[in-house]
Amino acid sequence: MTDKGQQQARLAGKALTNLSVDIAYASPLVRAQQTAKLILSENSQPPELFTTEGLLEIDLSEWELMLASDVQEQFPEKYQLWQHQPEKFQLGDRFPIVELFEQAKSFWADILVKHQHKTILLVGHSGINRALICSAIGIPINLYHHIQQGNCAISVLNFQGASIADGVQLESVNLTTHLAEVSDSPLPPFKKNHHGSRLLLVRHGETEWNRQKRFQGQIDVPLNNNGHAQARRASEFLAKVKIDKAISSPMLRPKDTALEILSKHPQIKLELLDELKEISHGLWEGKFEHEIEAEFAGQLDLWQAQPETVQMPDGENLQQVWDRVEIVWQKIVDSVPDGETALVVAHDAVNKAILCLLFDFTPEKFWTFKQGNGGVSVIDYPQGAQGKPILQSANITTHLSEGVLDRTAAGAL
Repeated sequence: MTDKGQQQARLAGKALTNLSVDIAYASPLVRAQQTAKLILSENSQPPELFTTEGLLEIDLSEWELMLASDVQEQFPEKYQLWQHQPEKFQLGDRFPIVELFEQAKSFWADILVKHQHKTILLVGHSGINRALICSAIGIPINLYHHIQQGNCAISVLNFQGASIADGVQLESVNLTTHLAEVSDSPLPPFKKNHHGSRLLLVRHGETEWNRQKRFQGQIDVPLNNNGHAQARRASEFLAKVKIDKAISSPMLRPKDTALEILSKHPQIKLELLDELKEISHGLWEGKFEHEIEAEFAGQLDLWQAQPETVQMPDGENLQQVWDRVEIVWQKIVDSVPDGETALVVAHDAVNKAILCLLFDFTPEKFWTFKQGNGGVSVIDYPQGAQGKPILQSANITTHLSEGVLDRTAAGAL
């Protein structure tokens, strides 16, 4: 590891000091072992570190020691498959990315049974980490390159049981804010050969109904004091980030969050789009969970287990949200010129739908992506508005509280 790499590892360790880790696993490769030991050296009660081949990096032995430009020049067809059809990418008689996904699935099958209800630290590599995230939440192999993993960045996965089938929530992806000392920006850098736009997707700050776990939907509940504070912290977090355009839902809670962020970018005018409004919960709006259960018995359990099957009484279903969000998101992406960055501030269900649509997920995957109040996600379109997006980071909430975990209100939508 370079001196910078060692510093990154120590900073990652510092970011995790408030987290009680029960067990740690690392790839046997030297760079991962060194990283894991430096991370754990920052922990006052470090867990035992185990080495596992389940975290080995992708096997590209035929290309080892070659520069990417040389690979592209000498193996143009294979390189194109590697970049654009990874499920078909072949070296000799092997399909390296397909094999990597199988390795990731086997790793999860082994580790989840052993360590239920435990906090596990995994130190791997860019390729295997992406395969682990993709295989856990169902991102297909062909979209393997569309989720990012930087050096010493942190991602958080929450497993509901002893297997992937029991449900997995991606709390956050590719957090890099703890690396600010060795980075020029609080956000991940653009990928090489980036020619397109960047979108910053933000969920509004907390409302009193979020805190009370009362369903608000399209009732225009304003930010509470904590929500205003979250908006201010998001504004400070994004103060030095170039923003060229800003769009928001017209409802008070996202609009006021957006205006607070734009107080650091006073030259930018805020555009409001009705299609970004929160899901309409219909007759559930204004009610607490126990009131909904009393009036619509069994529907809340169904909403948690099979959200795609629920028709909100006098409101929307998730497919209707998907349909309007898909149209407005593409409209927004098309409106951002190459090289520019747009701020988009909306709601929990809307943001979840946007993130799901990046990976062609249907409404049954609604609960996959967590969205905290005041959380920031970063979505790049390196090949332009018609190209496939890259999820650079999801649900950054480190500007809102100490540590890497999302500590925002877990209230109703």
